[in-house]
Amino acid sequence: MIEPSVIPVQLVGLDEVVEACDRLAQAVLASGFRPDTVVAVARGGFMPARFLCDFLHVEKLLSLRVEHYGAGAREAGRAQVTVPLSGDVRGAQVLVVDDVNDSGDTLDAALPHVEGFAPAQVRSAVLHQKAQTGHRADFIAREIRQWRWVLYPWAVVEDVAEFIRDMEPPPRDRDEICRRLRQQYGLEPSDAELDRVLRYGGLGP
Repeated sequence: MIEPSVIPVQLVGLDEVVEACDRLAQAVLASGFRPDTVVAVARGGFMPARFLCDFLHVEKLLSLRVEHYGAGAREAGRAQVTVPLSGDVRGAQVLVVDDVNDSGDTLDAALPHVEGFAPAQVRSAVLHQKAQTGHRADFIAREIRQWRWVLYPWAVVEDVAEFIRDMEPPPRDRDEICRRLRQQYGLEPSDAELDRVLRYGGLGP
């Protein structure tokens, strides 16, 4: 008997990330906004921010950290800036970049923080935006209408290891891990991905 899904998960490949960044860059250019500074929201915003710097010819890449969700869709309380903006944005045209906009709380925390450093303009961009968000980004590559956890290449070990730790009773072997990931999360990681989860995920011997 198939168990009901605990959390529906969408695994996003690297090629999809590049394509989504391409869509974002085109949307930014079509809007007439020309950022001279990109601010990555750590940690999920780092890779899309770097692609956008490349596509938009932006040399200045800064960061800040907002903490809200833990690994594996665990909510860790109200979003707040825990590592402040890493450089000067006074008078700059700033694009704040994250991977996913879920509740909108991360943007609620990040944008006022950046605006407090007197930039000329601030806009926001995300790869995926969930329809129920309370704060819509200025630029999005994809909208997710039916909620699911979006799993990016840079979080596979962390998130999938957390999914495995949450399984009750604990899985007995690799085959059971694969079966329950498929049944409970709709996930079918490749052998190489699962090897990395088991090697680096802190799951024990």
